[in-house]
Amino acid sequence: MNRRSALAAFAAVPLAGSVPARAEGPVAAAAAAEGGAMTFARHRIPGLIAFGDAEWFPDPVRGPLTVEALPGGRTGVSDAKGTLAVLTAGARTVAVRGPRRSFSEQKRPFSDVFDRTVGGGWGMSPGGGTWTTANGEPANYSVQPGSGVISLSQNNSSYFVTLNDPAIGDFDATATVALDTAPAGADTSIALTFGHQNFDNHYRARLAFSPSGSVRLSVEREQADLVTTLASAIEVGAGTGRWRVRVARSGSTSQVKAWRDGAAEPGWTHVVQDPTFGAGRLGIRAIASKGSTAVPSRALVHQFAATGTWTRPPVVTHDTWVRLLPAPFQGWNTETDVRVRAWATDVSPDVLAYCAMLQTGAAPYHEGGVQVLGESGYGPLNPDGTRVEGADFHEYMGIEWTFPGGEHKPAPSSRWHRTLDCSGMVRMVFGYHLGVPMVYDDTAGFDGTVLPRRSRDIGPSGPGVIVHGDGTFADIQVGDLVLFDADEEVVTGRLDHVGVYVGRDQDGRYRFVSSRKTVNGPTISDLGGASTLDGTGTYARSLRLVRRI
Repeated sequence: MNRRSALAAFAAVPLAGSVPARAEGPVAAAAAAEGGAMTFARHRIPGLIAFGDAEWFPDPVRGPLTVEALPGGRTGVSDAKGTLAVLTAGARTVAVRGPRRSFSEQKRPFSDVFDRTVGGGWGMSPGGGTWTTANGEPANYSVQPGSGVISLSQNNSSYFVTLNDPAIGDFDATATVALDTAPAGADTSIALTFGHQNFDNHYRARLAFSPSGSVRLSVEREQADLVTTLASAIEVGAGTGRWRVRVARSGSTSQVKAWRDGAAEPGWTHVVQDPTFGAGRLGIRAIASKGSTAVPSRALVHQFAATGTWTRPPVVTHDTWVRLLPAPFQGWNTETDVRVRAWATDVSPDVLAYCAMLQTGAAPYHEGGVQVLGESGYGPLNPDGTRVEGADFHEYMGIEWTFPGGEHKPAPSSRWHRTLDCSGMVRMVFGYHLGVPMVYDDTAGFDGTVLPRRSRDIGPSGPGVIVHGDGTFADIQVGDLVLFDADEEVVTGRLDHVGVYVGRDQDGRYRFVSSRKTVNGPTISDLGGASTLDGTGTYARSLRLVRRI
């Protein structure tokens, strides 16, 4: 098929209406068009990292297959190399051996402009994590629209607010800061802290505002409450208006600069080498020095933006691909034999690839002028800075949708575009892209073949079979849905979160992908809670059900 034919295939994708019953979605079909599956995979599917290695590409399966019954209603299929596929009676998903892949994730760039109202802290940054405070009282920390506020109620006392993400290694961060009261009697300082272990152990790029009006920039290390100057203070300007402080760190090298907001950004003022602290939090420290009479006063942060990398991100590596049969498996036959053999060499998107193509850094992909893949958020912002739940697959695409039973959902406002809540992500992958029929809230349509809208209904009434309903996961398979009762503030005992199991990571942890508020979208990371089924984290404690579609 040529490129024009491929584009025609894209244009034929239904954008308002029911999902056609198909085992492979339009993206997979288009990827295979014009022999372009490998090109598509190279640019769109995270984890395909071994291009150029001839051994990465699988050989066709031509020899005889061995089919045997396994516990739990499963059927195992093997060839001369070992297990080729595992199928489950009553389920459409099939775990198939394919090329080895690695799935990982890095911290999402973020910018907090404090467009919310919060008291007793700074609340949640949009994608950066939750702000936490140290020293002072809750009343010393608040957010008013446009500013994160630190109230300096006394002199010679440090106030800290940091992002609860202790694994940030290399980074580039900028804070826009100001004082609401001119210093008097002694300096008032605002610093961007980094490598932050706690308030007695961290680095800081310190912007000191003096009573004379001068503004000086230094770099300090505080270790076990002992302060060491790594770069002496240099005057960078004057005045208490808005200033920007920028720090970029690579390994043990930190570069620091500061300039008045609105002025041209200068070169680096300080470059320091110090390996004392590795990964740590980012944040802000404010202090009115001993002798200051400019208290009470307020330090204001108008924006905090950063890009960065986790020093040890999660990595899941295996050779399992997850495909869907056109109907639930009821027994091995010639048609299934042909399909499984073909899947063994198929590198078009599968369940895991579609999930990855919605995570941090995924490139936009369009069908018929509508974006259907690419980095997704979770939902628009509430006034307090938390994320609104309710983004389904068609909200991500920005289109209306009519379900087979007649339920109609209008096109959403733009604030919902490119967002998916947890069940919305599952429905985007399994429903829109892989063709599992969907309903919305029509409980009469919950017949065990359709994918409901909400986690609480997907668990007991979704398509396929329940593998575990007691909070265990001994027989879990890559691609299974995992459902949780994670939100203690809603209805205890009711399922309220859903994800997709992706496999064991480099530490042997059982890791899943789900769309989450703190990260602002689909993630396999531990920001805001470990994305693992084992251990003692929120999701490990609240796992209730495993379903195989």
